[in-house]
Amino acid sequence: MDYKEYIESNADVMLGKPVVKGTRITVALVLGKLSVGASADDIIAAYPNLTHVSINAVLAYASDVVSNETIIAAA
Repeated sequence: MDYKEYIESNADVMLGKPVVKGTRITVALVLGKLSVGASADDIIAAYPNLTHVSINAVLAYASDVVSNETIIAAA
């Protein structure tokens, strides 16, 4: 999956935070909901503009960001 088809960052939308394209729903919001046990169906029920594909794109984006993270060791 190419999450770039579903996730965008625009300085004029949510202060540039990554969002699902065409919405003001941030990647962080979706990840937060998933982290407390919400299912994809629960999130879609609360945010009908989302789909299973867009939620998977959020996860793919988060995976990519974490995979490319630079770790700074404590001194």
